[in-house]
Amino acid sequence: MCLVLFAHAVCSQYPLILAANRDEFHNRPTAPMDFWPGTPAILAGRDLEQGGTWFGLNKNGRFAALTNFRDPFSTQPDAPSRGEIIVDFLNSEQPCQTYFNRNLNKMMQYNGFNLLFGDATGLFWFSNIKKKTGRIRPGVHGLSNKDLNTPWPKVFKGKNRLKQVIDDSVTTAALFNLLSDPVPAKDDDLPDTGVGLQWERLLSAIFIQNHIYGTRSSTLLLRDRSGGTKVIERTYDQPEKADLFTDREFDIPG
Repeated sequence: MCLVLFAHAVCSQYPLILAANRDEFHNRPTAPMDFWPGTPAILAGRDLEQGGTWFGLNKNGRFAALTNFRDPFSTQPDAPSRGEIIVDFLNSEQPCQTYFNRNLNKMMQYNGFNLLFGDATGLFWFSNIKKKTGRIRPGVHGLSNKDLNTPWPKVFKGKNRLKQVIDDSVTTAALFNLLSDPVPAKDDDLPDTGVGLQWERLLSAIFIQNHIYGTRSSTLLLRDRSGGTKVIERTYDQPEKADLFTDREFDIPG
């Protein structure tokens, strides 16, 4: 994923609200979210090129969402696919923090990434750039392709809009509307991450529209007070946002 906005222990109706966009090249083959054949406990989309995923959860309610750390100068082309991390984590029975603490050396083999993950015991963030795991404090947070809560324009805008949704009324329509904002940031507000001005402009929007690379899907996760979890994925069928899309909704009891 390239943008994950979430509210932890803020909303009384939903102690966890997550709204995220996956941005990817349009020619990369992808399967929409579903329970995986052969691994029916996992609910996730699938990258058909490498076999991993960007967001997934299991029937016990454990979930994880991954964002790449944008640093084109340190990217290793022969590093293993980061999408396999979520699959391995969801299949593990180790406690959340223990899993990453015990597998730190393995995590350093991948190009830079952030992972938001959790279960009934709490919500956590892991960075193989920072080489550590941390518990998420209550609040409204944003994660893109840098550190947690780095104030990039779309993270700053997205967090403020998520706060407004919570203040008004939490509905799936309001959350998807938040994720559909295609307006790029002003040039003066753009970060310099080494990809050039044209790409900085393109990547600064919450919803990216481009014929080569753009937002391929949006995902909502709502966890209620009893632990029940609703997941909705909206998959876009065109290189640019269009009226054609597919909604897929799943419920996991608490």
